[in-house]
Amino acid sequence: MLRILQISNKAPFPPNDGSSIAVYNMAKGLIANGVELHLVCINTKKHYKPDSDVPAEFKKESHFCSVYKNTNTGPFGAFFNLFSDSSYFESRFHFRKMERVLIEKLKAHKFDIIQLEGLFVAGYIDVLRKYSDAKIILRAHNVEFMIWDRHLKNDFSSLKSKYISLQAERLKKFELDIIKKVDAIVSITEVDKKVFESLVPGKPVFSCITGVNVEYYKKPADKNLKAKTIFYFASMDWMPNQEAVEWFLENCWKQVHKAVPDCKFVIAGKNMPPRFLKTNLPNVMAIENVTNSKDFYTQHDIMLVPLLSGSGLRIKIIEGMSYGKAIVSTSIGAEGINVTHNKNILIADTPGDFTKAVVELLNNEEKRHALEMQAQQFAEKEFDNKKVAASLIEFYKTINV
Repeated sequence: MLRILQISNKAPFPPNDGSSIAVYNMAKGLIANGVELHLVCINTKKHYKPDSDVPAEFKKESHFCSVYKNTNTGPFGAFFNLFSDSSYFESRFHFRKMERVLIEKLKAHKFDIIQLEGLFVAGYIDVLRKYSDAKIILRAHNVEFMIWDRHLKNDFSSLKSKYISLQAERLKKFELDIIKKVDAIVSITEVDKKVFESLVPGKPVFSCITGVNVEYYKKPADKNLKAKTIFYFASMDWMPNQEAVEWFLENCWKQVHKAVPDCKFVIAGKNMPPRFLKTNLPNVMAIENVTNSKDFYTQHDIMLVPLLSGSGLRIKIIEGMSYGKAIVSTSIGAEGINVTHNKNILIADTPGDFTKAVVELLNNEEKRHALEMQAQQFAEKEFDNKKVAASLIEFYKTINV
């Protein structure tokens, strides 16, 4: 039996954002394939999730353990970080209590694989090497420095850009150092795999998309559908998501609303910035907390993913396709998913093309339904969680010799 220690910088349950979905679903998939799993996570103040909410069965199956830490950014921390060489993005997640918990875990159990869920727990590598001879794998949810490189191309605010540019350079240096230290890399997409292969030639890199329980997402009846609605559903404390909404509102919404006056645009997600909640644009509404994501997907028509920056995989697209939603996305938004334009998704990268695609789906019910059907069929074929995790286990067996 393969023994895996999974380490995350965010509590995975409930799985209500992209990274927690990725961690939780991977844990469930590994367990379903007979792995002895031990999951240790940082439960941050910003994304705090009570341990009491975690299902007892999952706690037992995953040997679940969480460590609380306030990792919030602040002006003082950001300022004093200027006088260090570390990245402020990463250093907030490295602290002594987490080290002690990991040491105790490694002393009590022998692992074959240590799976780091993202770059921000990679600062513990030296401790892990000291107390374990397990293979250390970076499961890279993104190529982190690419997110900031892409964002800086779209951000023109000078002071903010200078600080972000400094932190992005530090993060890039840290990321390049980490990918050299680990024994292998698991990327979420083939696109990211090629990036890592170019950065560390010869390093084992395996592409493994985030799986889902496709049966759960089977599309329910549309009895509560709010017609003529388009929506953006994401964690709104992530910079690329804010950027995406602003781009759509500034470049597309006026033309969409003019072409289809009775349509509505719904912005939804946790940690909604006040500027979106206060928007007074016609037929635009922001919802800060969605209590039931299945109900939300069922009630709204067309999903938008107008991302301009980011890396890795948009889990919300996987969820949207699994629910059978018609989706309009930029190329960056759909990056890493083997979709086909005009078959199971619409891809548009300019304001004019994006607007045209949204209006077409609002006015063409037949086209919308065809996309919905093809999206769900694609999800059933590509995203089955147990099969996805099984493929990763086979890769681990090849490097654990």
